[in-house]
Order: sequence, then structure tokens, then C-alpha cells
Amino acid sequence: MSALFSPDSEIFSWVILPILIFVSRIFDVTLGTLRIIFVSRGKKHLAPILGFFEVFIWIIAISQIMQNLNNFLCYIAYAGGFAMGNFIGLAVEEKLAIGIQMVRIIVPKDEACLKQKLSDAGYGVTVVDGQGANGEVKIIYTIVKRKSIEDVLKIINECAPKAFYSIEDARTVTRGVFPEAHRSNNFELLWQRLKHK
Repeated sequence: MSALFSPDSEIFSWVILPILIFVSRIFDVTLGTLRIIFVSRGKKHLAPILGFFEVFIWIIAISQIMQNLNNFLCYIAYAGGFAMGNFIGLAVEEKLAIGIQMVRIIVPKDEACLKQKLSDAGYGVTVVDGQGANGEVKIIYTIVKRKSIEDVLKIINECAPKAFYSIEDARTVTRGVFPEAHRSNNFELLWQRLKHK
């Protein structure tokens, strides 16, 4: 059995090694995708840690490729792992939903329903008068956590289904108004309070 997993065996060279390279590339590209996203979100303490492990895994994978240049399955595994790593990295980031976004909503002059619903849901709302192609409009701004964006879009579609809106990433926000999350334990509540002092 141990002979099958020996680096000199055919099974290791043509099956196990390509699988290891494929899995390694998934991990390092997933970390790389998350690192780039964290850099763009201003997470300067987390990005270097991810970068270290990303490059460490990459060096291991590329060294195996260089030692097995005559094995075309290693090339396929390397490229396939890269593609899958991008997909998984984006899926993980979407699940984490890290960051803050600014929603800009342009509605006709009567915006009371939308403003009230957003306020009732706990979102901070700023309303500005504007002039559109068809007359006076109100521009409503709200800053929300990415995890809450679906709730905000639902409110917009209920109150102003024909409203124009755009969503942009906000790198940093201070003293915003956000809905109170239901925290599962006292440690999380204490951590949030300490962060805002």
C-alpha cells in the first residue's frame, strides 16, 4: 500500500500529485481572492496574513510542477485549481458579506413612505432635494452593511418600485445609523461597544 503513495510510483505521479496540486491551487487562489477583496475594503491587518499563506501554498504547488514538467496532468490540475479557486473565493466572500455600502435612491418629490420605512427599519436616512429631467426629485442616501442590502432593496421595491437607485462600496464609515442586530451572547455585545469607544 505504501508503494502506491511513493513519489516514484505511477499512481502518485498521475493521480495523487495532480489532485494535490489542484487542491493547493484552490486554497491559494481562494486566499488570494479574499486578500484582494479585504485590501479593497481596508482590512489592512487581515490581508497580510492571507497573503503569507497564499504565497506559501503557491510555492509548494509550483515546486511540484517544476519537478514534474513532463506530467501534463499537473498543468491541467494547476489551471483547474486556479479557476475553481476564483469561483470559491468569490462565493466565500459573498457569504461573508464584509463591508458597508451606500445606497442612493432617486424618487419623485413625495418620498415620505420610503423614508419612513427605512427609518422604521433602523437605517439612517439623508434626503436631499434635486432636479431631474421630469421635474423635482428627492435623493435619499442610506449607508448599510452588505448583509442588509437585500432588506433595503425589498423596502425600495415595496415603497417606490419605479425608483432609480445605485449601490456603491463605502470604504470607511464613522458614526452611522444601523439596525440593531440580535446578538447571541454578551461577548459580542461587549466587543461592539469597545470598538465604538
